[in-house]
Amino acid sequence: MRKTLQSAFDFILFSNIFMSLCAVAQGLVTFLLIGSKPVYSVLGLLFVSTLGIYNFCILISKPERPKESIYRRERWFFAHYRLMVTITIVSILALMPLFILISTESRILLIFLGVISFAYGLPLFTLGDKKFGLRNIPGLKQFLITLVWTMSSVLLPLLEAQHLHLGTVSMRDTTILIAKRFLFIGALTVPFDIRDLFQDKQSGLKTVPVVFGEKKAYLFCQVLLAGYIVLLFLFRNNGFNNDFWALTITAVLAGWLIFRSTWEKNEYYYFFCVDGILILQYFLLLAFRAI
Repeated sequence: MRKTLQSAFDFILFSNIFMSLCAVAQGLVTFLLIGSKPVYSVLGLLFVSTLGIYNFCILISKPERPKESIYRRERWFFAHYRLMVTITIVSILALMPLFILISTESRILLIFLGVISFAYGLPLFTLGDKKFGLRNIPGLKQFLITLVWTMSSVLLPLLEAQHLHLGTVSMRDTTILIAKRFLFIGALTVPFDIRDLFQDKQSGLKTVPVVFGEKKAYLFCQVLLAGYIVLLFLFRNNGFNNDFWALTITAVLAGWLIFRSTWEKNEYYYFFCVDGILILQYFLLLAFRAI
């Protein structure tokens, strides 16, 4: 029984299904905050696009000997290679009918984010005898990941909610919401680079931890979260309401998890606990609204 549960947990976590659920949860957070009903075509798009892109990026960066990888996730992923290829193809095909259901503005946004996401992993440029992609440009890796996540989980739901007349949000409030989410998600991307510090140095990736060191990278995360809480405080609606406390507690918990995360932590800590904050944020909002 325990072995079966472990296998199921590994499948959900390492196949990027859990990460896709995180994207859905962040879309639901946006719908809650703007007072709109969920648009299920948007939630479906968030799920299948995250699943397809994350798996695609892993597939094209296959190491020479995946069975000998120091990462459990890589060993598991390529041990189930055919299944992962099938899931990736199915998820990309599932984008097509969902793409038709959304507005023109959302389609343009999705195409833009899709181009960035695929360009992120592909070795598009050549310097001497080395090929590299956007992720290899110093400082660009975290920015691109955070940008794609923020635009897809905030702007996409906003555009569809307004298109379907489910809610109206001013340009000012939209900008503030994007800024807050950018800081929050940006803080969560750095711990993964701290974990991969040695490997990134070897491959020449100029991430925040590689450039500034591990301790300063942790400090950088806390600064981003502090900035997020400051924005929550300055632009809170209706005073210190339940949403404010739910979002603030989530940020504090995220800061604590990041503070505890060192590169020696196992991958379950990162892919379940740290990423799981994205899902927990939604459930905390629901819980505090029910009080």
